[in-house]
Amino acid sequence: MTTPEPKAATLRIGVLGASRIAEQAIVGPAHALGHRLVVVAARDRGRAEAFAERYGVERVADSYDAVVDDPEVDAVYNPLANALHAEWNIRALRAGKAVLTEKPFARNVSEASEVREVARETGGIIVEGFHYLFHPVTRRLLEIAESGRLGRLTGVDVVMAMPEPADGDPRWSLDLAGGAIMDLGCYGLHVHRMLADAAEGPPRVVSATATERDKGVDETSTIELEFPNGARGTVANSMVHSQFEFTVRLTFSDGSAFAPDFIKPNSDDRVSVTDASGTTVEHLGTRPSYEYQLEAFAAHVLHGAPIPLGADDAVATMELVDAAYTAAGLPLR
Repeated sequence: MTTPEPKAATLRIGVLGASRIAEQAIVGPAHALGHRLVVVAARDRGRAEAFAERYGVERVADSYDAVVDDPEVDAVYNPLANALHAEWNIRALRAGKAVLTEKPFARNVSEASEVREVARETGGIIVEGFHYLFHPVTRRLLEIAESGRLGRLTGVDVVMAMPEPADGDPRWSLDLAGGAIMDLGCYGLHVHRMLADAAEGPPRVVSATATERDKGVDETSTIELEFPNGARGTVANSMVHSQFEFTVRLTFSDGSAFAPDFIKPNSDDRVSVTDASGTTVEHLGTRPSYEYQLEAFAAHVLHGAPIPLGADDAVATMELVDAAYTAAGLPLR
């Protein structure tokens, strides 16, 4: 009997699109961790060629299909517009590729469920890119909540705010599944879901309000949630804020914990913990969260290591996204 050769330690990655997020989300981490960026395609081949030259991608393909069908690609990174996530996640899974997709997973829970079914049918791997979850800042917040050291969880407050994108940005397009809840709120809703073990179960959306920019696209929104243990939660989102602001505050019966930038902990790695004795500030490290994410994804793909994100997790988050849009009186994407 011959012994199968072990899988290589290097992931061969194909990139869909020459997006603005790719530099920090896949290019930097791949170079830092020694993975190969094998091929990229974009709607405009010139953009793909410029992307490949700038970031050291080995070659350029003429189409997204050519990327997902490429026999030298192990995994596909999908940072396309939200409306295209489900379609190309499915295409990549059916081509036998592992998928790291930017959030949100799909336009709505119906589409997300379709992607999950394909993942089940094919036995494929798909991970939604909630990179924040892998960083020690977030792991510390969850550890504090689940330990009970500060008592019962009573409140969760997440702020997701950013300066206004340009008028032609896909995030302002209903057809491309834009909006503040889609682009920002999915993070805050995911944070709430990750706290289920500390609050006797997952949260539900109680109410939501939003201001529209145009054609059902929310530029700001506030979502109110409730946990089975009675803890309440809020997610405040804005795509017209004066600056970037990504904060999490957890309130307990005997104290609180606060992270001033859980989305970009490489810029601010603090967690402040307050109890009866006062406030202590912990520094959890400025290694980018995207590096932690790709490290975990590659270990999962190449070696079968466990990973906390999958299709079931993505569907559950999209259920909350849909519930928030419904509660705010806006159409589903």
